[in-house]
Amino acid sequence: MEFNDRPKVSVIVATRNRCGSLDRLLRSLRTTQNQSEIPWEVLVVDNASTDDTARYLSAVKREWPHLRTLNEGRPGKNFALNKALREARGEILCMMDDDIVLDRKWLEELVRDYQSTGYDALQPCVLPGTDPQGRSADPGNLYQYNIPVIDYGDAPRDIRGLTGVIMSMRREVIDKVGVFDERLPASGYEGDTDLSRRIREAGFSIGYTPHVVAYHELDPRRYGIRYARLSQYRKGLSRSLHHTDPIFSNVVPNLLVNVLRYGFYWTLRRKEKVYKTEKRIMKYWGYLVGMIQRRLGRQPWV
Repeated sequence: MEFNDRPKVSVIVATRNRCGSLDRLLRSLRTTQNQSEIPWEVLVVDNASTDDTARYLSAVKREWPHLRTLNEGRPGKNFALNKALREARGEILCMMDDDIVLDRKWLEELVRDYQSTGYDALQPCVLPGTDPQGRSADPGNLYQYNIPVIDYGDAPRDIRGLTGVIMSMRREVIDKVGVFDERLPASGYEGDTDLSRRIREAGFSIGYTPHVVAYHELDPRRYGIRYARLSQYRKGLSRSLHHTDPIFSNVVPNLLVNVLRYGFYWTLRRKEKVYKTEKRIMKYWGYLVGMIQRRLGRQPWV
């Protein structure tokens, strides 16, 4: 189908050096294009990739002329997303990572839920997908894959925040609260949390939809506690930019409580509890380090 001058939905993808993952996502989106009558557009921002992403996007664009490609030379997810947000024309803005695939009816379901629920922002369901070789996740050890799993049940409901792997909102939300904070590190950690806070404070509603389902790719490079420690520590550093919880009455007590919990769960050999508690410890530790660095006049992630 031909895209209208004013699309109903703008899909925004920031990508950096994950050409294989991006290909799987765009294939799933092209399946949607062939089945949907809803006018929509896809904007892909190449965020200073050094692999074959530029060549790949050039080839795809020749086959799929309605794909819009942008370049952002400053490494950083928030830089890339903001560039696309300023170019997007849709009434509904849907931002997604390059390592997911979507079910075929996601676009119709998204538009229908905005019409029926009245929410200003909607968080889709996110479930485990497969690894690049097509292998599925072990249901008993999902926590070790270090992917977000978002499943709040079978009906739309109020939630507090959006998750960066895939999230959507009406255009007027971004027009009022602004775009992503470009002071955050290149990974984009906590950009979704900060934006969600601003959305709530502006009086907009955030909801969950079970009818739009994304499947998150399993990446063996992310498996295990070493990746989890580093990512949670960085999230804590990023969080320190926007939060100023009292160190001695909040941050330190929470850190110590989780250290005690870790010892308790380790004694009981509760592997999943140990894993998740260690992640919380690293996030609080990163938050504490970031707050101290800010008081010293330094950027937390430098």
